[in-house]
Amino acid sequence: MRTVRLPDGTEAPALGQGTWRIGEGVRPRKAEADALRLGVDLGMSLIDTAEMYGEGTSEEVVGDAIAGQRERVYLVTKVYPHNATRRGTAAACERSLKRLRTDHLDLYLLHWMGSAPLAETVDAFEKLKAAGKIRAWGVSNLDTADMVNLEAVSPGCATNQVLYNPEHRGIEFDLLPWCAQRAMPVMAYSPVGQGGRLLRAPALANIAARHNATPAQIAIAWSLRHPGIISIPKAGDAAHVRFNAAAADIVLTAADLAEIDAAYPPPRRKQSLAML
Repeated sequence: MRTVRLPDGTEAPALGQGTWRIGEGVRPRKAEADALRLGVDLGMSLIDTAEMYGEGTSEEVVGDAIAGQRERVYLVTKVYPHNATRRGTAAACERSLKRLRTDHLDLYLLHWMGSAPLAETVDAFEKLKAAGKIRAWGVSNLDTADMVNLEAVSPGCATNQVLYNPEHRGIEFDLLPWCAQRAMPVMAYSPVGQGGRLLRAPALANIAARHNATPAQIAIAWSLRHPGIISIPKAGDAAHVRFNAAAADIVLTAADLAEIDAAYPPPRRKQSLAML
């Protein structure tokens, strides 16, 4: 599995595993944990979760999945904005650590901008880092102007996790280049879209047929074409996990990329940051 270097020199797999909607009773909890464990075995050892997902149930499933193999996993979770105060961040982190059944996080993210000042959140993150509770911190769903403000507070941000797929390419205009200039990887959530509309696109179907792949695999491969992207598709069962992992081996041609560009043109001007 190709890796991506974070600003502190840490290497993380370019293809990881998202967990939104996991732990909410859609599938048996054991099956979801087993799927995540399989993903780790296949090289997708970055697992992303959040205290928001199922109000902690996703973190609990992840805790099941990483039990006995914590050292193999690059573990990411996120703090609610309303918890991201100096004291609230520390308390939220402790709750997440308890649900995940670990003593540290590899990466702790602010889930989106809230009312707490960035300086206050960063101060809390740095204290957690000094205490060994987290190894790095970052953000999610912050646009370029927010990142500029964050950089003025601290240069220590490790990543920005944002929505990115062929339907939502706005970050290519300014946010993605801004992060690339700082060797800061972008973490792409929902790389295969939501609701299945993207996966029904004729362009992706045509390309998938040429590669003997699925449209979802093509969407994941598309997100991975950029060296500074970490893609985190979700998979709740073993078959889905195997398909996701195989997407890392797909190399899209210039003709493939041109066909996607024709169907989903890259941005020509600033767009508001898309979020789910």
